[in-house]
Amino acid sequence: MSDNNNTDSPWGGGNKSPPDLNEILKKLFYVPTILPGGRHPSFPFVFAFICVLLTIWNSAYTVPSDSVAVIQRFGKFLSLEQPGLHFKLPFGIDHASTVPVKRQLKQEFGFSTVGANDPYQSPRRNEGLRETQMVTGDLNAALVEWVVQYRISDPVKFLFEVREPSETLRYVSESVMREVVGDRTVDEVITIGRQEIESQALIKMQALSTKYAMGLSIDQVQLKNINPPMPVQESFNEVNQAQQQKEKLINEARRDYNKVIPLALGEKDQRIREADGYRLKRVNEAQGDVARFNALYAQYLKAPEVTKRRIYVETLQSVLPSIRSKVIIDDKAQHVLPFLNLNKMSGEKP
Repeated sequence: MSDNNNTDSPWGGGNKSPPDLNEILKKLFYVPTILPGGRHPSFPFVFAFICVLLTIWNSAYTVPSDSVAVIQRFGKFLSLEQPGLHFKLPFGIDHASTVPVKRQLKQEFGFSTVGANDPYQSPRRNEGLRETQMVTGDLNAALVEWVVQYRISDPVKFLFEVREPSETLRYVSESVMREVVGDRTVDEVITIGRQEIESQALIKMQALSTKYAMGLSIDQVQLKNINPPMPVQESFNEVNQAQQQKEKLINEARRDYNKVIPLALGEKDQRIREADGYRLKRVNEAQGDVARFNALYAQYLKAPEVTKRRIYVETLQSVLPSIRSKVIIDDKAQHVLPFLNLNKMSGEKP
């Protein structure tokens, strides 16, 4: 007797045949759209539709406004594409690498900014203090923190000439900064030499970047905090305070000097000008008196009596108006009639 209920079959008991492959594919790739005539799309149609979507998805790409796209075909450089929507050969034939050429990038040494996306922007873990420890030219130690701002000037060199250009830039920056700081004393590094250090470090970093063909343009090197090591920081701060007090006293002395000395010089010039004016006045008056006397003497020699008479009359004209009471007596008169003093009676002074 044959057993028609065979339970060993993977498709269940009975004489059920295995399901059709098309039925399984229809369930996996079910598309609710119905074709004309009420027919459902077949598997080849669905597969072709999916392939077209994947091709379009892998062909289209967008380049941001601050970047360019470096196109590689089978790994070889092909072209540069400007910002906008572009298409490429799909399925790994063409590869587009976006490079932000118009964005200013930066690298920080000795400190880190929270939320930075660039892995080479901030120092690695436990390397921030090591980067800042430097020896100056006078064999003193200093902790130097700085920032390097740069741009990608050549995207092709940036991608193909150096394996890790951003990491290489960190090594170059650290090497140049140690060289520049090592040529100066600790006082120059901390106080008056900051600007010169920044300019020289910028020039040397740009020269090495060009030599190594990293495709980078260094925009700025800026020193941040410069401090002595922790064991001597308190003593160094005391020295700085003493120097600041010294500069303060010198500036106050210069202020008083600039306030008093110009005033004294101005008074001196004023006195000299007054003396010159008085001298010129006296000299001119003396010369005028001499000229007047010489002219009068010349007229006197011509007519002595007339000149004496005129001088006498002019003298009386200048003297008599200032005398209130006048008594004129002829030299030939023998007797003088006394007059009543009316001024005394009225209480007025004679």
